[in-house]
Amino acid sequence: MNLEKMDILKTLQAYESKAITPSELVETYLQEIEQSNSRLNAFLELRVEAAKKRAKELDSRLKEASTLPLFGIPIAIKDNFLVTGWKATAGSKILHNYLSPYTATSVQRLEDAGAIVIGKTNCDEFAMGSSNENSAFGNVRNPWDSTRVPGGSSGGSAAAVAASLALGALGTDTGGSIRQPASLCGVVGLKPSYGRVSRYGVVAYASSLDQVGPFGKTVWDTARILEVMAGHDRFDSTSSQASVPKYTESIGKQFTPRGVRVGVASAWLEGVEPGVQECFSKAIDMLRSQGAKVIDISLPHSRYAVSTYYLIAPSEASSNLARYDGVHYGYRSSKPQSGEALYFKSRGEGFGREVKLRIMLGTYALSAGYYDAFYLKANQMRRLIQKDFEKAFSECDLIAVPTSPSTAFKLGEKTDDPIKMYLSDIFTLPVNLAGLPGISIPCGLDKEQLPVGMQLIGKPFDEMTLFHVGHAFEMIRGPFSLPIPGGKK
Repeated sequence: MNLEKMDILKTLQAYESKAITPSELVETYLQEIEQSNSRLNAFLELRVEAAKKRAKELDSRLKEASTLPLFGIPIAIKDNFLVTGWKATAGSKILHNYLSPYTATSVQRLEDAGAIVIGKTNCDEFAMGSSNENSAFGNVRNPWDSTRVPGGSSGGSAAAVAASLALGALGTDTGGSIRQPASLCGVVGLKPSYGRVSRYGVVAYASSLDQVGPFGKTVWDTARILEVMAGHDRFDSTSSQASVPKYTESIGKQFTPRGVRVGVASAWLEGVEPGVQECFSKAIDMLRSQGAKVIDISLPHSRYAVSTYYLIAPSEASSNLARYDGVHYGYRSSKPQSGEALYFKSRGEGFGREVKLRIMLGTYALSAGYYDAFYLKANQMRRLIQKDFEKAFSECDLIAVPTSPSTAFKLGEKTDDPIKMYLSDIFTLPVNLAGLPGISIPCGLDKEQLPVGMQLIGKPFDEMTLFHVGHAFEMIRGPFSLPIPGGKK
């Protein structure tokens, strides 16, 4: 079975024709994970027996393959999603032994649609990072080159799909944590509009920015996962009641980019690596050759997105992470001398360096005397960034930009320079601040044969346009080969 050639659509078609069974497919994926995970460290937990049991159950329901939208599809989920009885560490020592008492809505909806959750993937601690080097359980390595990072914080999920260890995966995106690793690993990654997918059952980082989204090998695959898990959830007051289209029913049907207005903010592209710029320019030329209208737009306040994000997100994190105190659950320091020492030692020993840094930054920004100067100003800038997008969308239908200013960088290359690391998300952060949907699609390889991603940004709740144009681009680009399972290509 050639896992590199498999995607969700082809797998569903194979089930309908009875060419394979869920048990055969799951067994193949579990064997591949066993061979590859020691090299990549993408998975933190596998539920082998549970996955096999679920697959065997679906074997007897093969006639229903056409009625369940994710029938027998092996899915990996980031380890900040809760699943009843499974560990949910969020990549942190402080939650190393925490067992989930319930299942996240997004995961439950995938299972109800026939998906098989095969394991939990590694991630930056509490989703804080751009390289997956902040996990308490070791680095994830990029399947294209194991000396390089996969991106973060959802690097484990991106690496799992790129290495053909799962057909799809879930991640969370607070400032680019789905799209940036999708770009660095050469897969498709979608951050939906804020509120499109329920956050119930997902460990919180920054509540006004976090959003659940899928990874897949193709645009169609991510669209299928999204249409299954999106929609209002009574357990999440921030989830939208907007209707969810059947995206996959119309993707690719009589659609061309002709007449679509694609906005490109040329002034925003300073500092992009030459290889990334070359691939992005070729991708724009491909869309233009098919009749798309490329319009130069202005997003003047996006240059302030990094400083804005790193005031708002840490401020919300300092509040969300206050609950991890060594008393209620999670890691507890041994033999503290007092109640106060228990609190300080548990948090000091349980949290990693990056999480401590962001908690301190957020606490400072919210403190008396500094709130107006930092947190309030950051939210005012957030509104200006939103207005820039609103103005741009009066001139265009979607916006295109490189997903990341660079391809996958070496492990350890940026760990001692937080500013350089934070700038990895310069093109993704504004999308979260504005609550917009964004999708990263592979658009080529640089001179070192590392993948480059193009990000398409849409209007609020207009994921459909992103899917239409993204799928059309895939047809123009042609097949995009991923690393051969089991080793570097």
